Amino acid sequence: MSRLFLIYGELCATHPWEVIVAVLTFTVCFLTMDKQPASKPFLSPTAGCSNCNEDHFIAADVIVMTIIRCLAILYSYHQFRNLQKLGSKYILGFAGMFVVFSSFVFISAVLNILHIELVDLKDALFFFLLLIDLSKAAKLAQYALLSSNQIQVHQNIARGVATLGPTITLDTIVETLVIGVGTLSGVQRLEMLSYFACLSVLVNYVILLTFYPACLSLMLNLSKITDCYKEEQGDVNNMLVEEKDKSNPAVQRVKMIMSIGLALVHIHSRWTMSVEELNETGNKTTVRCTETSSVYGYLLKQFVLSADHIVILILLITLIVKFVYFESKDDFDGASIVQERRRSVQRQKRTYSTSVEIQTDEQPDNTPEQTTYEERTDSNRNLQECLQFLRTDRANELSDDEIITLVDTKHVPAYNLEKSIDNPQRGVKIRRKILQNALNNRHILNDLPYENYDYTKVMGACCENVLGYIPVPIGVAGPLRLDDELYYIPMATTEGCLVASTNRGCRAIERSGITSRIIADRMTRAPVLRFGSIVRATEAIAWIKKSGNFDKLKVSFDSTSRFAKLQNVSTHIAGRYVFIRFIAETGDAMGMNMISKGTENALKTMKESFPDMEVLSLSGNVCTDKKPAAINWIEGRGKSVACECVLSSKVVSTVLKTTTAALVDLNISKNFIGSAVAGSIGGFNAQAANIVTAIFIATGQDAAQNISSSNCLTIMEPWGETGEDLYISCTMPSIEIGTIGGGTVLPAQAACLKMLGVQGPNARNPGENAKKLATIVCGAVLAGELSLMAALAAGHLVRSHLRYNRSYSSSFDSSITCCGSRND
Repeated sequence: MSRLFLIYGELCATHPWEVIVAVLTFTVCFLTMDKQPASKPFLSPTAGCSNCNEDHFIAADVIVMTIIRCLAILYSYHQFRNLQKLGSKYILGFAGMFVVFSSFVFISAVLNILHIELVDLKDALFFFLLLIDLSKAAKLAQYALLSSNQIQVHQNIARGVATLGPTITLDTIVETLVIGVGTLSGVQRLEMLSYFACLSVLVNYVILLTFYPACLSLMLNLSKITDCYKEEQGDVNNMLVEEKDKSNPAVQRVKMIMSIGLALVHIHSRWTMSVEELNETGNKTTVRCTETSSVYGYLLKQFVLSADHIVILILLITLIVKFVYFESKDDFDGASIVQERRRSVQRQKRTYSTSVEIQTDEQPDNTPEQTTYEERTDSNRNLQECLQFLRTDRANELSDDEIITLVDTKHVPAYNLEKSIDNPQRGVKIRRKILQNALNNRHILNDLPYENYDYTKVMGACCENVLGYIPVPIGVAGPLRLDDELYYIPMATTEGCLVASTNRGCRAIERSGITSRIIADRMTRAPVLRFGSIVRATEAIAWIKKSGNFDKLKVSFDSTSRFAKLQNVSTHIAGRYVFIRFIAETGDAMGMNMISKGTENALKTMKESFPDMEVLSLSGNVCTDKKPAAINWIEGRGKSVACECVLSSKVVSTVLKTTTAALVDLNISKNFIGSAVAGSIGGFNAQAANIVTAIFIATGQDAAQNISSSNCLTIMEPWGETGEDLYISCTMPSIEIGTIGGGTVLPAQAACLKMLGVQGPNARNPGENAKKLATIVCGAVLAGELSLMAALAAGHLVRSHLRYNRSYSSSFDSSITCCGSRND
């Protein structure tokens, strides 16, 4: 039945408007139906007449009804105290709304259909109090309030209906049959109210599983109530799980047997009554009387104090005095449920069933003692119970502190939290708590955001042991005119002036535009092999150089991917060590993983001919990846790109505020001679790494690969007949870049790639998007080079940084130091 109720609850929670409108529409229709005179009263011959009831007002009525009223008041008081302990004002509001609608509006609608008049509203009110069980409504509200987003609201309400639905159904059956016995009591008013109570129970059941879940879903979605319990959320969730597990099969069987027995009693009794009524049809008459008392007289009669009124009044006053003056305030604390669980755990004084290794020698003397499981946990589960949840794939039902206990006891690796509880964001939250505990500072990560982020794209792809994410400002430079197309360049940076400077360079070349060309596309991987002697090492090199053997390696390499195509291999020897540099195209991916897989497969083929060959590492640093290397500067790696542009003398003077001669002279002195004196490898430029890194971060590239990717040779020459125009080119032999894989799958980075029109793979021409992105990077570098060199030539660099980048500078000297350290 739980599966059926789960589907039903999900339907109510995901379509709240439809359910609410449907129920209210039926209710309004029922309330506005014309009342037709009944051929036979539903309840009794005197059911519709209060004056007639007064004539039959016997002592039994007074005694029974007084007891019922007192029980209703005591039961209501008991429910109110239980609701206060639930710890949320929202639960009281939801439960109250449910009481008002289900007990009055909907029941009145049903009575209107059956042509029943409420003889004595005050007695009916006491039956409302006695019959309505707010605990089920409150528990369903608790399920909903555990949600942190709209999807979880629907799922938790459905889970609550699935959990509570079967129990509520069986309880309703039993309750209806038990109350129905009152219709056979012979006490007139008790019979009437028993009929009324049975109807109330049935209507409450329908509304509780239909109208109420829809209202919960709608109100939570409209009011944006999420994470209501915050730190106590784990405890409330554990309590609801325990409530689910409390279902006793023996009790359920007793209820079923009792229901069958009571049903037989009702069938037998009502069959007998039906036969008697059939025999005496001719002798029965309908008693009707006219209500003669005025409204004023009715109201006066309500204030006449009789013996039963005095008893009820004394009971109410006693309960009010007890509540105001003698009730412990702790019982009504919003967090009492958590405190009660903690006190229960401390009273039981459980200890670990397994020892916890604690490295106390490494802790300073002033380090506070590690809290025990009993002090840290918010529930009464011991370690063995937590382990049982973990083994049965129910770790997500444990509280945060219980999960931390499993981490402390080495049963759950800290790096595997997200997988263990099947909730990435909660895993990040728990890891933050662990770090805060280790640093003994609960607020150290307050400024590091972690919520509202899709960690499913991060796990296993971009980062491990996640604590949150860093918001980095992204600026836009452009439009950059490149190959007769306009591009707006996203740049993620925290350095002032960088975006503004690149933007000025884009403005300077807007009219003439940039021309770009892809010179080569070749990602590399170079494993290190070791042989028994230099003889075997040279034999291996000779074997590779034979065309037939290279073809074997290429077949093995290319078989691992649709896009990885081996172009060439180069060999390098050092004693008995051989480094084979595999060179291949990798489509739109940057290609490190792709080419590594192909290299590994090719080495297996080579080992067939050289069984004594020892593969020491798949990467032998001749690749070379993420390290300065002359081989990348000379032979290239990734995309090799060249861009050029010619600027008129007018643009040089009006936009760049300098002259061609000054720029050419500065370029020779700074970028050529200066870099040579420094022994630079690939650093014959002004600030290529600035632009490369900013674009890499914005588009989800591996930021560490800016080392090789920033290799750039900037050339400036006088141009034209007069030599006053400026020719500028940037040659970048090793831009390691891609549009699929890695950080490109993250939403923000994918948006930046989409802005450039290169997001994802190119279906028609694989590799085309990555090549275009490489040319955009090179074109943006050219714009940045032009702007910075012009600023240096004109002496504007310090002045611009003073204007844009002085947030924390207190003096002119500190600003100069900042600028110099960043750009030179």
